[in-house]
Amino acid sequence: MKKVFLAIAVLFQLGTAYAQNKSGLLTQYFAVKDALVSGNSANASAAAAAFVKAAGETSADKSIEAAKAKLVDDAQLIATTQDLAKQREQFKQLSADMYSLAKTTKLSDAPVYQQYCPMKKAGWLSANKDIKNPYYGNQMLTCGKVADTIE
Repeated sequence: MKKVFLAIAVLFQLGTAYAQNKSGLLTQYFAVKDALVSGNSANASAAAAAFVKAAGETSADKSIEAAKAKLVDDAQLIATTQDLAKQREQFKQLSADMYSLAKTTKLSDAPVYQQYCPMKKAGWLSANKDIKNPYYGNQMLTCGKVADTIE
């Protein structure tokens, strides 16, 4: 009987760690987005490097593995430049790839909002409905709309 309880406890902890790894990936993505919203290229670079690290620590689930290499490539391009315009341009692809992953894999227990900027013709993910545009920052902070809600 003790072995059964121990096995259940181990499986629960593995499941919890797996869920935390996936939500950690989303958390790091949000950090990149927030740095771009504020127009801070150094923070965007650091957050993208943290995203790459989080991707390396993410469990080897097939749904994550299929997308992980692409996400890492996208984030590394942001991490290796201090040019805010280049970071924002690369963020378009990172966001598209994260959206694809979020549609196929539950990354969060809370809703995730895909937001869209018609001026940039690009989307991004957000933890809340309020629009904070990472492509234009303070120039057009609230430009955009919620295009999808992932639950």
